[in-house]
Amino acid sequence: MATPHESAQSLMKLYDLRREEKMREARHWYIRSFNPASLDDVSSLMQTEESATYVRMVLSYWEMAASFVVHGAIDRAMFYDASGEMLAVFCKLEHMIDDLRESSGFRPRLTNVEAVAADWPGSKERMVAMREYLADMAQS
Repeated sequence: MATPHESAQSLMKLYDLRREEKMREARHWYIRSFNPASLDDVSSLMQTEESATYVRMVLSYWEMAASFVVHGAIDRAMFYDASGEMLAVFCKLEHMIDDLRESSGFRPRLTNVEAVAADWPGSKERMVAMREYLADMAQS
């Protein structure tokens, strides 16, 4: 199990990775423009190279970060306090995650993200509210 100092150092490193220019672009696009309602929507969006790259960057980043939590390298409570964006990312796919996993070629599988979100206090309600907020934001 990670010490508080080790968890803090790891979270700071994750934060630094999020600040990289291409990752910032990908995160911005994902939150603002990626609003799939169905598996078909995801498939359509994945047809363009830029969209596919951005989706893979954002999802693989959060799957990696969540894996650190699942395996004890980052303290869960610290992660929850510092990483609410992960829920915003997951809420866009959570309602169709089983269908996505059954479709061929969908990677990452988001098993670690799902596990961390499931244990996150109040995450279900928070993701419902986020999904509504992000959908409204996309409309305007």
